[in-house]
Amino acid sequence: MNQINQRFIKVLISITFLSIAIGLILIALQDNLVFFHSPSEVKEKKFLSTQRIRVGGLVIKNSVNFSPSKAVVSFQITDLNENLQIVYQGILPDLFREEQGIIAEGYLISEDSFEADQVLAKHDENYMPPEIAETLKEK
Repeated sequence: MNQINQRFIKVLISITFLSIAIGLILIALQDNLVFFHSPSEVKEKKFLSTQRIRVGGLVIKNSVNFSPSKAVVSFQITDLNENLQIVYQGILPDLFREEQGIIAEGYLISEDSFEADQVLAKHDENYMPPEIAETLKEK
């Protein structure tokens, strides 16, 4: 084998290993990235009731209802276009407040209702999608 062929094989092997490494990193990060759908996207797309999704939006003022006997809380979120009812059994995060952003993870019960098994409170505007931030600035 001449030098050109050896160099070509080394470059090809390096590219292969680099591609595999990048693929593994992306697969590992996919579970840790917090992607979410807005209430408008949830109503536009057809999600299966068995499909686990994340939804996010602003908690609507005066929509939070607690059931102390069952430790169940229900509230509505909005993206300022559509609303979605969230039902959650458990303790809400300390940063959960009305008119603040949240992300809920769970399953769609119906077109207008979502059962969350995890609720994440967003602590500042850095988590807000650009579309929602622009809409808030307009209002």
